[in-house]
Amino acid sequence: MAGDTLAPIAMKRPFAIALRAPVFLCAASLAAFSALPLAAHAQTLEASLTCEESAHEFVSGLIGRGLIEPTPMRVESNSINAFWPAHGEHMTAYGYTVFAIVGFEQDDALFQKGSGKPIARSAYGAVVLGSDRKVGAAVTEAGNHTAIVYHAGPLLTAIFCKQE
Repeated sequence: MAGDTLAPIAMKRPFAIALRAPVFLCAASLAAFSALPLAAHAQTLEASLTCEESAHEFVSGLIGRGLIEPTPMRVESNSINAFWPAHGEHMTAYGYTVFAIVGFEQDDALFQKGSGKPIARSAYGAVVLGSDRKVGAAVTEAGNHTAIVYHAGPLLTAIFCKQE
């Protein structure tokens, strides 16, 4: 794939949660299969993944709409906070099921700080079920040239916005 559509992100494994264990794969598979009948009612995130808003706006908007849990399930050392979709909610991004929402904004009480250096002043995105090649192609086809798309783990791809 062309270099800038799958631009590498200058950080060490921001989504290490995706690389941890077969439990993640099992959960991802269950989430994908259980969400299939709800696909017609899925909330789409494409408009928010154009990197034109802050992590606070993105994540607080999803919390306010009841689409994600208000407390992160995990906080990485680089301060990326990962949020589960709320029970019974289904979101998609560029046609792919959202597995988790991620974000961090410096000096914002909505996000917990990790033990290391923060990834950026503001960063957010969605981790979706799908290969990085196919997700990258869908993002590019939709005309989004600002989001960073990269491999986050087996069958998981991150669509990510970062503001320094």
